[in-house]
Amino acid sequence: MSQSVDVIAELASSAAVLGSADHVLTDDQVREFVHQQLAALDLDGRSVCLVVPDGTRSSPLPLLLRAVHGALAGRVSALTAVIALGTHVAMTEEAIARHLGYDDGGLEATYPGMTVVNHEWWRPETFVELGTISAERVSELSDGLLSVPARVALNKAVVEHDVALVIGPVFPHEVVGFSGGNKYFFPGIAGQEIIDLTHWVGALITSAQIIGTLGITPVRALINEAADMIPAEKLALCVVAKSGTHDLHAVAFGGTESAWAAAAQISARTHVRYLDAPVKRVVSLIPEKYEDIWTAAKGFYKLEPVVADGGEVILYAPHVREISFVHKEIYDIGYHCRDYFVKQWDRFAGVHWGVLAHSTHLRGAGTYDEVDGERCRVQVTLCTAIPEDKVRGANLGYLSPDDVDLAAYEADPDTMVVPNAGETLFRLR
Repeated sequence: MSQSVDVIAELASSAAVLGSADHVLTDDQVREFVHQQLAALDLDGRSVCLVVPDGTRSSPLPLLLRAVHGALAGRVSALTAVIALGTHVAMTEEAIARHLGYDDGGLEATYPGMTVVNHEWWRPETFVELGTISAERVSELSDGLLSVPARVALNKAVVEHDVALVIGPVFPHEVVGFSGGNKYFFPGIAGQEIIDLTHWVGALITSAQIIGTLGITPVRALINEAADMIPAEKLALCVVAKSGTHDLHAVAFGGTESAWAAAAQISARTHVRYLDAPVKRVVSLIPEKYEDIWTAAKGFYKLEPVVADGGEVILYAPHVREISFVHKEIYDIGYHCRDYFVKQWDRFAGVHWGVLAHSTHLRGAGTYDEVDGERCRVQVTLCTAIPEDKVRGANLGYLSPDDVDLAAYEADPDTMVVPNAGETLFRLR
């Protein structure tokens, strides 16, 4: 798996960057940077599709969107913002208004001339097929982990515009290494087949190995290959947010690969914390922006590397009432380590590979064989409003929020309590 920082540095060199890991930018600095970058581009009379994150990502999206709108309104022939849901639940009109920062007058008053749509991944007519990545090419890019062809489908809004501008944050990520850039296309607004392929490649590598890898990982390579099929000009405004806030350390602008690389370099310095020794137990305090375990699982991904063998991660999320709003298959297959599926592939090959990948990511490292069964390295315990029978039925531990004393956990030398879990990656030195 590629971990070359030289490749990332070379890509990043062609991006425009404001800020650093040691700074916090002012709103005026961000607005001026955005205006300068967009003013220098030949966008007059062209149509622009903005690809923006949903509510599960921290960034000052209203600030960024207003700056972009102010720089493009009156210049471009059309301006559409697509919310990159991946396969997350659709955002309501009320949620979109909060997320994008509408004034009381609504969308038209705040962003005149701009259209905003959810990525309606559940509707076949949302997509246009761009082509196919051959089995041979998939094998090459995935370091031989898979050798299957993959059809590449994308939200047609991008194809119908001249320019696609990604706007969003970069964080350590359990599937690709670092999020952002072309990942907003795949899986952000992509069809199921390429989503399944890329997520399963990440699962085969394992979350613990790939998360926070500053390089062109096999998953990033596959995503970039798919993005090369997009006919629109691809640009990105990638930001590095101060975790849990709307403050920004840095903003990078350029092509989707160069801007991502520049932001990823800074994210690697701001969103990774190192411990000197493993901990026996972690209590991840899950913020309310993660509304189901499908998204709240980031509170496990980012902590697994520092938990001792035989230790435990407790996802403390009393507000969460569902494992997944969308992917009900997870209730049937439960959560298991990678080898549980790989060594029983005939049983599970027909399940969406993206669902299998999520299952392995939350269950973490482990082994499976017919004699000893499944043995996972750490225990995963849900402390949520999900009924106990559903939690245990999904092969996870259960703890009632009524039985939790957070102050006692904080005083326990064997326990690390992590507020706002899900964005900062913890690693051992």
